[in-house]
Amino acid sequence: MMKIKLLSVILLLKIIAIHSSAHAQHSKTSIEWKKFAPADPRLIVKSGYLIVSENRLKPNGTKVKIPFIFIRRPEQDARKNISLYSVGGPGYSTTSGIDSIGYEFGYLKFGGTIMFSQRGTKDAIPSLACPEIDEAVRQSYRSGKDRNELLNNAVRAAKERLIRSGIDLSAYNTLACAEDINDLRLALGLDSLNLIGLSYSGGLMMTVAKLHPEAVRTLILRSPLPSFVNYEEDALTNFNEALEQIFINCKADSTGSEYGDLKNKFQRYFTRISGEKFSMKYLEKGTKDSLTVTYDKSDLLDIINSRLSDGEVSGTPKVIIDMIGGKHQPYISALLDGYFKGNSSISRGMRYSVFCSEQVQFTDYAKQKKQNEVLPWLNGYRYNDVNPTVCNCWKVAIEPAAAKMALYSSVPTIIVGGDTDPGCSIFYNRLIKRTLPNSQLLIRHNEGHGSGFKVDGIDYLELFLAHPYQKLVAQSKDLKIE
Repeated sequence: MMKIKLLSVILLLKIIAIHSSAHAQHSKTSIEWKKFAPADPRLIVKSGYLIVSENRLKPNGTKVKIPFIFIRRPEQDARKNISLYSVGGPGYSTTSGIDSIGYEFGYLKFGGTIMFSQRGTKDAIPSLACPEIDEAVRQSYRSGKDRNELLNNAVRAAKERLIRSGIDLSAYNTLACAEDINDLRLALGLDSLNLIGLSYSGGLMMTVAKLHPEAVRTLILRSPLPSFVNYEEDALTNFNEALEQIFINCKADSTGSEYGDLKNKFQRYFTRISGEKFSMKYLEKGTKDSLTVTYDKSDLLDIINSRLSDGEVSGTPKVIIDMIGGKHQPYISALLDGYFKGNSSISRGMRYSVFCSEQVQFTDYAKQKKQNEVLPWLNGYRYNDVNPTVCNCWKVAIEPAAAKMALYSSVPTIIVGGDTDPGCSIFYNRLIKRTLPNSQLLIRHNEGHGSGFKVDGIDYLELFLAHPYQKLVAQSKDLKIE
């Protein structure tokens, strides 16, 4: 075991050395200034694109443009105590959703703030958006044709289009994004940063700390997805743990009512409908003729999963009771509205490149299948839009195995997670904490994905940043600090 661990450390050091060498070869990093959103005139705002090599081993090759917005108040230091924030996915853009910047914007009360979008996301150049995917989903419902076949054809078409445009799909991964963050820090002349990562970006920020510890003042992780786990092996278990919290709540609050035995009812119903198809009439917005659409257990579970992710805990038991009673239509109609509208916020090509290089190819599918055996009520749930079929088509370089090591660091860290988060579970949060001795974990009761740090009027992030090494004390019954 010691030899294996030592070998992993040596491999990680080699990765760091390779990336340092690639960075040294990097011919030129520059910034192209551009205004992305109107801002309060009292603020100092610098925004634009970080321009770096798509592949750092080819410094004279293709360049990519990565959007960022750097905001601060006049009295805040231009170099020190700066926070950098990025959202998750992978594939979502941090900057594209910002339509205006107010004086109280984001994390400004803690100092200057950088909103950072990862390469390949919306507003980045190039963007690895794949509109073919949304269209394939729409066509599957309109035509009744096999959804998997349509999606596979759409993935292939998107890949061929992106490659024809000169994009290296293997250059869009966590290691590259981590180097982009450090490049931006150096280009702006900044000291170490408070790195704030949501979901996938929690793992990204930990990767920055592995490659460039000098760049990190603190780590601030919201519902983080650690890069060292194999998500596919845990996805159904994570979802089930979130459901368990709902059932515990119902048992405590609703003894003797229809909600008191919700766990058994849920498990019996969703086990029974495995493989079953349902149909209903659906009117696509903007059309006159209804479609007869089919849906299945996975669609119903998607609705429940989304509610838990969004922290809509109190209403979830009623949704489950309605589904068990066959009242699917209003929920499926809302789900289909989303499918037909499409999701222009996500860059699916970026998502495919990251998941295929860092997750799917590392998965032990024997373990993944065991989840279906022990959780038959979740058996067959399509919990991810990236799978081996997609990755066999996408064909990107695999991340070095040592890069999936946990972060071992003394950097002060605060982690927050919700006990009904069906994706990035408290189990993951505790795994992260194990190798970060100066970390604190906030567990929020009845909160889902992306939980914040403010509970009952107390901002625990503010307390942490004021004294990063001081132990926080929970002052709410809905918060536990480990």
